[in-house]
Amino acid sequence: MVDYRNIITIDPGKCGGKPCVRGMRITVYDVLDYLASGMTMEEMLTDFPYLTREDIQACLAFAADRERHILSIPV
Repeated sequence: MVDYRNIITIDPGKCGGKPCVRGMRITVYDVLDYLASGMTMEEMLTDFPYLTREDIQACLAFAADRERHILSIPV
């Protein structure tokens, strides 16, 4: 599993403080949205040459960890 903490950054002055990939202006949400709409990882790597396979995997790991955290909060 990729350690997303070295890839996903949160900067209040960039993209409204949303989690981004390596400080760039592409958010975790953007990556997940492209994947959810059916875009393959290979298509993303072609369309966004500044992204790496590890960047995309870090977005997925971040989302999974965030979901795990939300599910562990008592209701």
